[in-house]
Amino acid sequence: MLKYLLEKEFKQMLRNRFMSKLLIALPLMTIVVFPYVTNQEVNDVKLSIVDLDHSPASSRLTQKAASTDYFRLTDVSPTYPDALKRIEAGDVDLVLEIPPDFEHDLQNEGTASVRIAANSVNGTQGSLGAQYLASLVNDYSREWREENGAASLAMPEVPTFDTHVRYRFNPMLDYKVFMVPGLIVVLLTLLGGALTALNIVGEKEAGTIEQINVSPIPKHLFILSKLIPNWIIGLIALTFGMTFGWAVHGIVPEGSLGLIFFFSMIYIWAVTGAGMVISNYSDTMQQAMFVLFFFLIMLLLTSGLFTPVDSMPLWMQRLTILNPIRYQAEVMRLIYLKGSSFGELLPYFFWLCGFAVVFNTWAVMSYRKSL
Repeated sequence: MLKYLLEKEFKQMLRNRFMSKLLIALPLMTIVVFPYVTNQEVNDVKLSIVDLDHSPASSRLTQKAASTDYFRLTDVSPTYPDALKRIEAGDVDLVLEIPPDFEHDLQNEGTASVRIAANSVNGTQGSLGAQYLASLVNDYSREWREENGAASLAMPEVPTFDTHVRYRFNPMLDYKVFMVPGLIVVLLTLLGGALTALNIVGEKEAGTIEQINVSPIPKHLFILSKLIPNWIIGLIALTFGMTFGWAVHGIVPEGSLGLIFFFSMIYIWAVTGAGMVISNYSDTMQQAMFVLFFFLIMLLLTSGLFTPVDSMPLWMQRLTILNPIRYQAEVMRLIYLKGSSFGELLPYFFWLCGFAVVFNTWAVMSYRKSL
């Protein structure tokens, strides 16, 4: 009986030309385009410099700031109030003011102060941009001391430390390396949850569900026949997503491909069950879509895909325990970036299995077959 039900589902899928296009278009948009859209790196910060010293030292600092990849020198204002007007107009993100006695203070005291003003409408860009600029000024100060022998002045010696930073798992600090594994989870969620949620509702609106209801088909076989095709679609989409991630961004997993497919199969099982639950309680496709996107947006925002779970309030961190997307996203990133083994991922395995069992049991129990 399951064989004939699956044959019916696959014939319906093959007749749907939109489905074949979606299997290519959705992974292409999610993996190729979205990493650039969701990029939170701070680059190309518009910088304004107010040079009140007009000395060789201040000119060299201006050139150093303009030559970096982080800043783009867009304005040289004569006064600090003029530069603030450029910030208010949105033409400038950062202002660096060099005081009149900048070079004199460096030569005689070994230190000098500058003023940094940041446009913090975008808090992330404002804070990180100001930190980058402050670090650049500190580097310039150290270089000036080494070249001009400021350490030999009659000043108390201050101990210094030579720090070497080593970035593990993402040496180039490329944001796409962090985002692509998470976006693959988004892809699986959209295909697994959305398609399943609209499946039974589509048959309700078409009237074909009545033929199933009057037939002697057990509920669990009917639900299983709906889940297996979407399970296969999810694995195909996973393959496309990983292929696009490698071909376009050069991102390959450090760990086992088998582990990725194994955990993805469990996760697809869970989200298809959740989609089936939504479908059982919905009477129209419009109603199913509203319910689906309500939960989908909430779960994506609290899953840690875009913002760390640790930065959320404590009560929200506790609520994310019930979010299956969180566990799959962490699994994908651990395998992609760290190459974690199954033993290290064992807690996530139990959580995902629990979600899969609960949602699919709920789907079978909630399906009402009217005879």
